[in-house]
Amino acid sequence: MSLALFIVAGGLATVGGIGVVTTRNVVYAALFLLLTLLAMAGVFLLVLAEFLALVQILIYGGAVVMVLIFAIMLTRTREFPRISDNPQWLLGAVAAVAVFGVLAAGFLIDRPDAPMPERAVFTLGSLGNALFTQWALPFEIASLVLLVALIGAIIIARPGGRE
Repeated sequence: MSLALFIVAGGLATVGGIGVVTTRNVVYAALFLLLTLLAMAGVFLLVLAEFLALVQILIYGGAVVMVLIFAIMLTRTREFPRISDNPQWLLGAVAAVAVFGVLAAGFLIDRPDAPMPERAVFTLGSLGNALFTQWALPFEIASLVLLVALIGAIIIARPGGRE
């Protein structure tokens, strides 16, 4: 059963990833990205990484895709020429095939002498406790940086924003 769910989630992630890179509409690309991120959250649930699945849905699926859609809506697209095709698509395709080859070789090479590390057990409570005690300051600094970037994007995108 879990293998079938993994195949479904992997297929959805693959379809979403292909949709992101092949569609010419940026809004559709953002929606395909959302599909990919949600499918990856399903994969995290299948490997019992509940926290990563929650972060994937809330942070990436919610916040990042929303910021992308807001950036698309705030961009003055009429000022830019219509982009029909990238002249460097062949170089990108060669790089993608090379990266796929390296990753496939890494997955397919069997190393029986490689040690398996012990899996540490964390609960969401202990992770939340560490996040809001030990890592509270870096967490707040990262949120302030993202807030400043969003405000800057709004200022630049508004009519007459560069004067």
